[in-house]
Amino acid sequence: MTAATGQPATPSKPTVAFAHLGCEKNRVDTEHMLGLLAEAGYGVSADETDAAVVVVNTCSFIQDAREESVRTLVELAEQGKQLIIAGCLAQHFQEELLESLPEARAIVGTGDYQHIVSVLERVEGGERVNQVSAVPTFVADEHLPRYRTTSEAVAYLKVAEGCDYRCAFCIIPKLRGDQRSRPIESILAEAQQLAAQGVKELILISQITTNYGLDLYGKPQLAELLRALGAVEIPWIRVHYAYPTGLTSDVLAAYREVPNVLPYLDLPLQHSHPEVLRAMNRPWQEGVTGGLLKRIREQLPEAVLRTTFIVGFPGETEEQFEHLLEFVAEQRFDHVGVFTFSPEDGTAAADLPHPVPPELAQERKDRLMALQQPISAARNAAWVGRIVDVLIEQENPSSGAMLGRCGRFAPDVDGEVQVLPGEGGLCAAPGTMVPVRITGSGPYDLQGVVVGATAMVNEALAAHRGGA
Repeated sequence: MTAATGQPATPSKPTVAFAHLGCEKNRVDTEHMLGLLAEAGYGVSADETDAAVVVVNTCSFIQDAREESVRTLVELAEQGKQLIIAGCLAQHFQEELLESLPEARAIVGTGDYQHIVSVLERVEGGERVNQVSAVPTFVADEHLPRYRTTSEAVAYLKVAEGCDYRCAFCIIPKLRGDQRSRPIESILAEAQQLAAQGVKELILISQITTNYGLDLYGKPQLAELLRALGAVEIPWIRVHYAYPTGLTSDVLAAYREVPNVLPYLDLPLQHSHPEVLRAMNRPWQEGVTGGLLKRIREQLPEAVLRTTFIVGFPGETEEQFEHLLEFVAEQRFDHVGVFTFSPEDGTAAADLPHPVPPELAQERKDRLMALQQPISAARNAAWVGRIVDVLIEQENPSSGAMLGRCGRFAPDVDGEVQVLPGEGGLCAAPGTMVPVRITGSGPYDLQGVVVGATAMVNEALAAHRGGA
């Protein structure tokens, strides 16, 4: 659980504590609420003991996330805190939360967080507030205040909100509404603001980032957006949630040609078997995935491929699961995340027949991760001996080494690079980007040492001679 660090409140305004749960899209919403409250004169804190009122930005994507959200709410209620419940759980359950938690003074929907100041003022006036739009339509822009909770070097930028797809397992369209994209000019303006704040890695997020602009311009505009962002002075631009149908030749060309766009593709494929994909309401994927992965590797030889899968979907047979195992063994992804199916009330998959027993779904998850682990280890080992840029994030207190990430690792979901000082004591500080020679690897992480300019020049000359 993370939230902004403390800010002093003005004498007339109390301090409000924040508890953030869920995905990075939820994080951006939290940051806007923090910014709005700080601008209005409230203090904001990550320490719930500092405040009588706690805003909990909840997640309701899957059962585990819901349970974590409810557990957090109950713990805070037992501490006597007044609660403002925001985010997906508030959008999902609304009146049930107000009825079951007397400490809940307000609920704020996913399209209503921009009203957080007025909600808090009404709560202070003694009201219980239900600020949940039936259909979320709001999307923040560069003018909405924002108080970032990530490190100074990393920022998420939400390019669109909502989703037009209706995957059978997914509750997000009900909780977040249909896709609504921001204009390129708005995104570019916020990116420039973040560059001025010293951001070195900008991560573009939405529900389906490769569909960016479809609602606004009549066709996807991710390639045009990436080219525009190429002019922003941020070394790394990373794209999350790149669905297969949107990775056109033009988009892949933008990945290849725009220097600060990382060749990192996050492809949530969910499964490989045609019948499971049809049951998931993803029939479009069947004829796309294999050819697309081949095209990516041809056009982006340095591509880092991450994906996620769902096992234990209703009706998934052992044969269909074996198909997924063979697909993963063949494709050799760099990073794989696996979820067991979670039936979500209000989705089509919740009522499908032939449920897979939870213990069997967990067994399949374990088998798939066991298959992937040596693949990830081999993909990492291929980087040993190379010099790569590493964004330093923190010191490892147990070893004294610095911890950071190279371009093949996204924050929170992938591995880290443990960085030791180089010859002559060359070292690095958090928030800086330094060249590192990779000296060791494991299934998830890399190790390396800082190198100087001479080593970089020698490597570049050796590569040139080798190419000649």
